[in-house]
Amino acid sequence: MNILLSVDLGVKTGMALYTSEPRLIWYRSKNYGNKNRLKADVRNILVNHQNLSYIIIEGGGDLAKLWKNEAVKRNIEVIQIHAEEWRKEVFHQNQMKNGLKAKQSAISLAKKVIKETNGPKPTSMVHDAAEAILIGYWGMKRVGWISGERPMISE
Repeated sequence: MNILLSVDLGVKTGMALYTSEPRLIWYRSKNYGNKNRLKADVRNILVNHQNLSYIIIEGGGDLAKLWKNEAVKRNIEVIQIHAEEWRKEVFHQNQMKNGLKAKQSAISLAKKVIKETNGPKPTSMVHDAAEAILIGYWGMKRVGWISGERPMISE
């Protein structure tokens, strides 16, 4: 079974892990505080998921290089994107009017994705994890795990 990891990049990082079924296995948000802590955890995450086929990274800079370097060592395909790429396919225009509305919409849509992909029920949800869930959903469509004819989740 193939696995896809989506990452909303930052020192405060959102992540979501999907199988090709497609099924959401887990999602989380973690504030690493600094680049060194993130670097150590990137290695651990990749080592602990042997069937990882794809990493979808939203963001760039030095933090993206950490993920890319570790992924290359393990023969994992990396797809690096900007927020605008996935958001225009997931959100309606009115859901992105301002930052607060976009964050609220991300949380609402992520809960729908969780339900659709039989993911673990949220006890609480922060926007970093919600965006990672949506990035992963977009990524599954991009790599062909979700039919291109299947509509994206929307409110």
